[in-house]
Amino acid sequence: MKIGLLSDTHSYIDDQILRLLEGCDEVWHAGDFGNLEVSDRLQEVAHLRGVYGNIDGHDIRQVHPKVQRFEVAGLDVLMTHIGGYPGKYHSDVRESIRANPPKLYITGHSHILKVMTDKSLNNLLHINPGAAGKHGFHKIRTMVRFAIEAGQVKDLQVIELGKRA
Repeated sequence: MKIGLLSDTHSYIDDQILRLLEGCDEVWHAGDFGNLEVSDRLQEVAHLRGVYGNIDGHDIRQVHPKVQRFEVAGLDVLMTHIGGYPGKYHSDVRESIRANPPKLYITGHSHILKVMTDKSLNNLLHINPGAAGKHGFHKIRTMVRFAIEAGQVKDLQVIELGKRA
């Protein structure tokens, strides 16, 4: 199964992003869509799973939850927008991660691309795809693609989309 992962679009989606998502079985968005148009356009590409972010209004929050926990191709996934990272998990999710760690933990919010493991939690993989939009302090827009095979993340690609401005 092929996954396209992005976050922090802040109402911005372009043809380059949509082309890079072609061929994905699912698209995951880790919050701060900005508007429903972004959500709708992503849904046209592939099945969309998303969570709302701190800038998302009532319309997005009606469609996407704050936290999603799901299983895909044998992989247990937890996704939220503001969630921290290994060693610095946000208080909203810290206890649930420790009590029942997923295999893959996805966050957004920081606009900082991170891919790291938490060895203290059975090698939980954390991915923050950075920011795909043009609003924020990041210099380079980023997203991530990967495959899931037999419950494992494979062939992870970090994609630079160009400069923010």
